[in-house]
Amino acid sequence: FLFPQQSGLYEYKIFGGLADCPPKLCADVYMDLHFRKQWDQYVKELYEKTYDDEQVIYWEVKYPFPLSNRDYVYIRECREMDVDGRKIWVVLARSVALPQCPEKPGVIRVKSYKQSLAIESDGKTGSKVYMYYFDNPGGMIPSWLVNWAAKSGVPAFLKDIQKACHDYSKRT
Repeated sequence: FLFPQQSGLYEYKIFGGLADCPPKLCADVYMDLHFRKQWDQYVKELYEKTYDDEQVIYWEVKYPFPLSNRDYVYIRECREMDVDGRKIWVVLARSVALPQCPEKPGVIRVKSYKQSLAIESDGKTGSKVYMYYFDNPGGMIPSWLVNWAAKSGVPAFLKDIQKACHDYSKRT
């Protein structure tokens, strides 16, 4: 983790491996919002809508009681790239402010969010995953929740996405 002095907020860098999950499958699972609602227990609401010819995602995330849920309005793009003969899937996302997506009462809008994700083959049947993630969740986030996210939440997310990849490949 990086702790930027200027904001006092954490930025996350995640490096991991997903055994038996090929990179294209990982990218497909990550980009499939409808399927994410089935495997991600923290999704309260998630959909994609077009505003001014731009695909925008709305995502409400469940937070533990007594904290308020957070929501995100963001754009993202996925590209398959060839870098010196290596196929790498890159997903970039960032928050946007849209008058068509007003804030909801009781839910805190995350106004500053950015994510970069790169997925490539591990040389076998799995993937190497690299992610950079930053958001400003707003409000007061207790240190126990920050510690949980760092120690348990991120590893659990990697396990969840690995299971989702296995379930996704069975569907097709």
